[in-house]
Amino acid sequence: MTSNQRKSKSRGYKPNNICGLPLPKESKLPKEMKSIFVKCISKLGFVPNVFRAYALRPTKFEYFRSYNSELMAGDSGLSKLEREIIAVVVSSVNHCHYCIIAHGAAVRVLSKNPELGDTIAVNFRAANLNKRQKAMCHFAWKLTKEPHLVKEEDRKMLTKAGFSNEEIFDIVEVVGFYNMSNRLASGLSIKPNKEYYLLGR
Repeated sequence: MTSNQRKSKSRGYKPNNICGLPLPKESKLPKEMKSIFVKCISKLGFVPNVFRAYALRPTKFEYFRSYNSELMAGDSGLSKLEREIIAVVVSSVNHCHYCIIAHGAAVRVLSKNPELGDTIAVNFRAANLNKRQKAMCHFAWKLTKEPHLVKEEDRKMLTKAGFSNEEIFDIVEVVGFYNMSNRLASGLSIKPNKEYYLLGR
């Protein structure tokens, strides 16, 4: 065994199909984190790999999980589907493999349309979206691709499409979160769970 191999082994183990860094064994994780993993398996049938990657920083895991949960399922004028659509648009711009697959699956499940998530991931302009959703996607795309060019008229476009000021805030917040999340997933090379590929098909 080389010195580099010994160092890698001492830092943890590297399970297949999770991420690009060695992770602590699940038996070493805090009880609270293991409890959430059990709930994920009960509800989804698997633990999302982005959650497993947080084994490297368990104290930050609950902040990430609770913020994500509030953002995507909490009180908002945006539907859960609309929030997932934003996640896919942002992830498509950023070419984030993990988030495109994971949130594309959520779009398929929530919309009951197996084509929608895939189409948005490739080109949201070709997707069968209503006027409100199209305006939301254009704004999310611009805020991700060209944030320095976002101006008052872009927010007015959302207002004209029927979004309240609170909903515009929520759109911006979801866009911001997934730009961060995309970089986390891409920087760690987090791999999509295989289960995502079959959801909603």
